[in-house]
Amino acid sequence: MSQVTTGSGISKPVIRGLGYNRVVVVNDGIRQEGQQWGDEHGIEVDEFAIYKVEILKGPASLSYGSDAMAGVINFLSAPTLPEGKIIGNILTNYQTNNGLFGYSANFAGNKNGFVWDVRYSGKMAHSYQNKYDGYVLNSGFAENTFSGIAGVNKSWGYSHLHFSAYNLTPGIVEGDRDSATGNFTKPIALNDTTEDAAIATDKDFKSYTPSTPFQKIRHYKAVLNNSFIIGNGSLKTTIGYQQNQRQEYADILTPDDYGLYFLLNTINYDVRYIMPEKNNFNLSFGVNGMQQTSQNKGTEFLIPEYNLFDFGVFAIAKKSFDKLDISGGLRYDTRNQKTKDLFLNANGEQTTSASPNAFHQFTAFNSSFTGYSGSIGATYQFSEKVFTKVNISRGFRAPNIAEISSNGVHEGTGNYIVGVAGLKPESSLQLDYAFGINSKHVKIEMDLFSNNINDFIFLSKLTNTLGSDSITEDNSTFQYTSGNAQLMGGELSVDIHPHPLDWLHFENTFSYVQSIQKNQPNSRKYLPFTPAPKFTSELKATSKKLGKLLANSYVKVGVENFFTQDKFYAAYNTETSTPGYTLINIGIGTDVTSKNKTLFSLYINANNLTDVAYQSHLSRLKYQAQNNVTGRTGVFNMGRNISFKLLVPLEFNKKKV
Repeated sequence: MSQVTTGSGISKPVIRGLGYNRVVVVNDGIRQEGQQWGDEHGIEVDEFAIYKVEILKGPASLSYGSDAMAGVINFLSAPTLPEGKIIGNILTNYQTNNGLFGYSANFAGNKNGFVWDVRYSGKMAHSYQNKYDGYVLNSGFAENTFSGIAGVNKSWGYSHLHFSAYNLTPGIVEGDRDSATGNFTKPIALNDTTEDAAIATDKDFKSYTPSTPFQKIRHYKAVLNNSFIIGNGSLKTTIGYQQNQRQEYADILTPDDYGLYFLLNTINYDVRYIMPEKNNFNLSFGVNGMQQTSQNKGTEFLIPEYNLFDFGVFAIAKKSFDKLDISGGLRYDTRNQKTKDLFLNANGEQTTSASPNAFHQFTAFNSSFTGYSGSIGATYQFSEKVFTKVNISRGFRAPNIAEISSNGVHEGTGNYIVGVAGLKPESSLQLDYAFGINSKHVKIEMDLFSNNINDFIFLSKLTNTLGSDSITEDNSTFQYTSGNAQLMGGELSVDIHPHPLDWLHFENTFSYVQSIQKNQPNSRKYLPFTPAPKFTSELKATSKKLGKLLANSYVKVGVENFFTQDKFYAAYNTETSTPGYTLINIGIGTDVTSKNKTLFSLYINANNLTDVAYQSHLSRLKYQAQNNVTGRTGVFNMGRNISFKLLVPLEFNKKKV
């Protein structure tokens, strides 16, 4: 599990070397839809509202359809409270590196079967810092979220309405520097028509309000989850509505006017029936998908306006024997995408085809994609301590809107991107194998995988007739194309908790991914944004009770070692090798109690304790401009950061026994 980052405010998940539209993020029971195709488009989720995270590695297309080729990240809210209980929580967080202030409060309860949980959260941070760059200009952000759940739990099942309003304003790091001093520079307006650059000041770095350029992201969501008990089976239905608004403000001469403005409306639906278990046999089946409409409300255009309709039907079965469990399923998907024409005049404004010298920015088309998914797997328990798993699965992903229709400058990359309407959907065939030992004092598990993807879609640089870069609107031109890819690797984890030192835990994990494009020259052999091999180790001591005041206490020290990544997409200087680095992290935490009641919990963590200056191979800021004074290219990741978190639980009404 890794992440493609753009500073400290934007990240995109990567599972076993695949990210973007190949990973589905599920929150409140529906897939999150917020322009996942974009480099600078993160996940619109309040971290303080997350109770638990499930990560499904490998194709999960059976349950989620197109795009779940790499896997699924499922964010789960806290379970509803037992009858008669009403509680609250207040959380505050401060981080030293970027002055982050975080806070969150919720109020939850269950009264006569009526359940609720409402929360308000906020975060704000100024520019982060590291040993080489100092403060990184415009890397701060501000985030606010109001969310909750309301519903009923009854003998017939439950009905829960989830809702959220998410607002994020992140700065966009451009990395421009003064050639003489190497200091970061900011754009300034000399007058209404002329802009210039000035060296950034300490006030600019410490401001909690991002400066131009910046984004404004709003994500609104309402999801109705129902479960009805029918005999010994159950019918589950989910209907959800999402609206994603993404605006970009990039012109210092008109800082209050947006250029890009994507408005995305999505309706999600899911209906499935889980049949009663009989003779250790489980069967479920259903339909799900989404309907989507995207509009361009701004003055800059990268993708056309479009309508999308997604439909899938599936069946999943599981049979248990004595020591053997077998599971599998089949799914059929169809996706239709219809785009609209767009004509621009000489000033770049929308016009009609009848206008003189109108430029045809986007050509309307109607495309349909279909695909089959399936999997079959088995788990065998050799003994109480030893087990093995094997699974083979086929995944499916339809090309996203950017891949089939882009025609414009992608501000996040500085490239002119061209889509290809004739791209075929991707299909994958993945084999997974696991072997594990789970004894009283040692837990060992080895997971291996091999994933072959046909018609893998990627960007390729275009050249002119002379063999040099093809330039469009002063930017290098890239066009989507496809080929065949193979990803191989796995994870090895060892968790030691020796007797009689049951309070001591020693966890170690090594992960490795190799991802290649078949039949390509060396410069294009490896896929971009492939995570470096990684080894993590953590030693943790815990105590359930320390004296009369402290409970659930722990102290831990961890090491994250990222190996050199020298297998990269070298063509056209798209990527470069990334040196290895080691980060040391420490942390302590405890509950402070009185009369067996928790008064508050305190957690202190220090990340990158030795203040290592490093660049993650998956950081997009690694490819910013060179600092002429130091000779270093790009922007480095966050330096030492100490986090203080305080959690105060509140109980308004004890459960009656």
